[in-house]
Amino acid sequence: MSRERLFEILALLPEATFETVYMTFVSTVFACILGFPLGIYLYVSSPAGLAPRRVLYNTVSRVVNLFRSIPFIILIVLLIPLTRMIAGTSIGPTATIVPLSIAAAPFVARIMETALSEVEPGVITAAKAMGSTKRQIICKVLIPEAMPALVSALALTIINLIAYSAMAGAIGGGGLGDLAIRYGFHRFQTDVTIAAVIIILLLVELVQFAGTLVSRRLLSQR
Repeated sequence: MSRERLFEILALLPEATFETVYMTFVSTVFACILGFPLGIYLYVSSPAGLAPRRVLYNTVSRVVNLFRSIPFIILIVLLIPLTRMIAGTSIGPTATIVPLSIAAAPFVARIMETALSEVEPGVITAAKAMGSTKRQIICKVLIPEAMPALVSALALTIINLIAYSAMAGAIGGGGLGDLAIRYGFHRFQTDVTIAAVIIILLLVELVQFAGTLVSRRLLSQR
């Protein structure tokens, strides 16, 4: 590869990388805003939860499973009317945030429910014996105890969103996926595709490393 060609590829990467990071970060925030309360409700209303409600739990659980089972590329198409209503367009990084957030929210809800379910029952029993309310048990006992698992799961969520954002490039979502398709596939510039994949792999490794580091520190502080 010539030096001129290398500079051409490097010039394309910063904007695409920024778009991928932007989509991933913002959609992670919205997915957590939607998914965390839903996950807490799933745990609380589950048969082993603080306030079991079997019918409501089964209903909400099935809805969550339904959204998790829809392939992301199909979900993008299904959500085009909602995306246009919220973002004013159905293409570009900002528009992609809508389906990314909705796709990740059920996953976040499940990892929240699972993390809370893994907290030792003895800790909850002790909190109840001290007269703690359900809200206090959730906020001061369950969430702090589940935080290491939540951090690891959140890192996995971000990694999935990076993959989803690359997939969204197939229909004009922007980011590294869009760059790889427009230049690497349509223009037969394989080197651009390879460069985009390398950046995606580096982002994934960075997120995984940060998630593992934070999780271990939280565990060591117990």
